[in-house]
Amino acid sequence: MTKRFKIAHIVGARPQFVKMALVIDAASGFKHIRSIIVHTGQHYDAGMSDVFFRDLRIPEPNYNLGVGSGSVVTQIAGMMSRLEKVLTKEAPDLIFVYGDTNSTLAGMLAAIRLNIPLAHVEAGLRSFNRAMPEETNRVMTDRVSDLLFCPTGTAVKNLRKEGVVKGVHLTGDVMLDMLAKYVPAARKSRVLKRLGLKRRGYYLATVHRAANTDDVKRLRSLLTIFGRLDKKVIFPVHPRTKKAMAKAGMVPSMNVVVIKPVPYIDMLALETNAAAILTDSGGVQKEAAFFCVPCVTLRGETEWVETVRSGWNVVAGVSEARIRRALARFTKHRPRTRTYAKTGGSAKKMLKIALRFLEAKG
Repeated sequence: MTKRFKIAHIVGARPQFVKMALVIDAASGFKHIRSIIVHTGQHYDAGMSDVFFRDLRIPEPNYNLGVGSGSVVTQIAGMMSRLEKVLTKEAPDLIFVYGDTNSTLAGMLAAIRLNIPLAHVEAGLRSFNRAMPEETNRVMTDRVSDLLFCPTGTAVKNLRKEGVVKGVHLTGDVMLDMLAKYVPAARKSRVLKRLGLKRRGYYLATVHRAANTDDVKRLRSLLTIFGRLDKKVIFPVHPRTKKAMAKAGMVPSMNVVVIKPVPYIDMLALETNAAAILTDSGGVQKEAAFFCVPCVTLRGETEWVETVRSGWNVVAGVSEARIRRALARFTKHRPRTRTYAKTGGSAKKMLKIALRFLEAKG
């Protein structure tokens, strides 16, 4: 008789909730897998956490560590200390970590210290910019994971170049599978009506990366650029960005409509109906390319090179001239490609691989 295995899913940030949602849902169809959800509390704002569990119908976390904000070292140390107690008590057979946040790193370190096998969802992504905390988190997690679930062929190649081949699996992109699942719901969203917006009548902007929020000059420059664009800019403000703006006394122009973070389905609706998206988020770049909405990346590089190759994404940094050129290019010429990746079955692939791995270990 096949043994029943316990998998602990460690999450803490908005994009991780989205990725985990599909995996948890798929796991309900595996009678030999029991899922435990551990929420570190990295994103603790209701608009960045609670609403996602509700709208995506994710079960309540078995544990909420409530680590909250703080310096990177303080936050990760708090996560590790609390994770050690939970994981020692639960003794999971396998730990799933997602993406590249502080919660990912803390989960990885806890798994190593407690000698628990580790699976990394979204393995192999590289921006090749070690100044990005997310890049360091990815590389370190990939080095020690037993199972590396890659969303793209490029991710597999990145790992191969680094000498990482054992446990590497091309499973597809769980985040894109979530998009495909929730497109019908996004079409029913009334967020445009609530905000008084018309389809293709606005730009959508998101800014949350440390390189943009912790540098006052860069953040001020972005807000100035947004204010000069030819369309209204809808700006759901991340708590980190809001704090940085308040500290520096930044007040966006009337052209920039600052709103609170919106639920996942409303965000998809805002993305699909925007004239273009301006973002430093990796996930939003993917979503834009999937929806065939022009995207301008507010960084000097991207880990999602497929979105650039598809023609739907232009890396512009914080240069007003480059941002304007990108928007003008999209106005004159929209790419012909319909999407940059296939969707379907990623979560089940991961779980089947995980189950085979656990059965082989006995």
